Amino acid sequence: MAHITIDYTPAVHQSAGIGRLTRESVRALLQCDSPHRFTLFCMGRPAASALSRSAVANGRAAWVVTPLNDRWLYRLWHRARLPVPVEVFSGRSDLYHATDFVLPPTTPRKRTVLTVHDLTFERAPDAAPPQLLRFLKRVVPQSVRRAHHLIADSQSTARDLIELYGAPAERITVIYSGIDARFCPTHSASPTSAAVRDKYALGEEPFVLTVGTLQPRKNHLTLVRAFAQVAERLPDLKLVIAGGKGWMYDAVTAEVARLNLNRRVQFIGFVEDADLPDVYRAARVFTFPSLYEGFGLPPLEAMACGIPVVASNTSSLPEVVGDAGLLVDPFDVDGLAGALLRAATDDVWRAQAIERGLNRARAFTWGRAAEQLLAVYDAVLAS
Repeated sequence: MAHITIDYTPAVHQSAGIGRLTRESVRALLQCDSPHRFTLFCMGRPAASALSRSAVANGRAAWVVTPLNDRWLYRLWHRARLPVPVEVFSGRSDLYHATDFVLPPTTPRKRTVLTVHDLTFERAPDAAPPQLLRFLKRVVPQSVRRAHHLIADSQSTARDLIELYGAPAERITVIYSGIDARFCPTHSASPTSAAVRDKYALGEEPFVLTVGTLQPRKNHLTLVRAFAQVAERLPDLKLVIAGGKGWMYDAVTAEVARLNLNRRVQFIGFVEDADLPDVYRAARVFTFPSLYEGFGLPPLEAMACGIPVVASNTSSLPEVVGDAGLLVDPFDVDGLAGALLRAATDDVWRAQAIERGLNRARAFTWGRAAEQLLAVYDAVLAS
């Protein structure tokens, strides 16, 4: 039996993306039959409510919370360059799993696993704020070199690690995200779905849905321009953009106003995890024209809910969507508009896409991801 520390910081402090991936993978991991002992380490004291929402341990793991948040610790480790081992804060263990790109200093004999979700800051550097970009470009390559083993969210990210950082292929394991059982199709309205429609003021009109933080990488500008073409053909169709405000979001709202689409484009902000399945199910089409993704969980969730998908043909998204949806060049406004129009109106294609999407989504499970993660831990501990 070994003692394994997992950096649970993103699960507590990040609502979407990496935070949700970390919560779900750890929850599944702690449900596996394993002899190992786990510690969930959180940098920065979370609010009690945040900790309770993420309390997946149920006696299977211990919590360690340090009052210093990750920003302060990263400054200590990477700006001041003080090699204070993470064990000073997290406690002793046999293996440390850094779940969010950055591997802190560790004691000499500590085995380490590092998850690199994507290399957006290398492939699409304009999509990140300059200060964050400089930090990632300096620290992530160092972390990749130091880690005993790397976990990539997709084959696309694994190829990037090999090509850009020279990481040995044998030191990389691809572990796909899973899909929670609550993401499933329903065929009749329920009180819950009606309440979610009211909560986000979705109305009864058909709509195209996209989910993701408003930032350049998510390519909302191209989507809005493509939707302007679709709106001329389908006057009852709306575009619903779900996601918090991120980097350079003002450009998106300005483009909506410039194209006179204020009545046809709706920003509903961040959608709570519990509400996501009903929001997906309410959509006519789901679209994800992102410029780059390490995995791309929203298209998978939409497919699992029985919604046709239009996505980019870049990075990891073909691995996720496969032949179940329409894949388009994210820079091709006309191509995206045509795909959205087909997905909204071609009933024969829609039926086929829904069936293929449901079948494809069943292959992605958190249980499988957890088993693969355990196998990585065992291999690293034995090396």
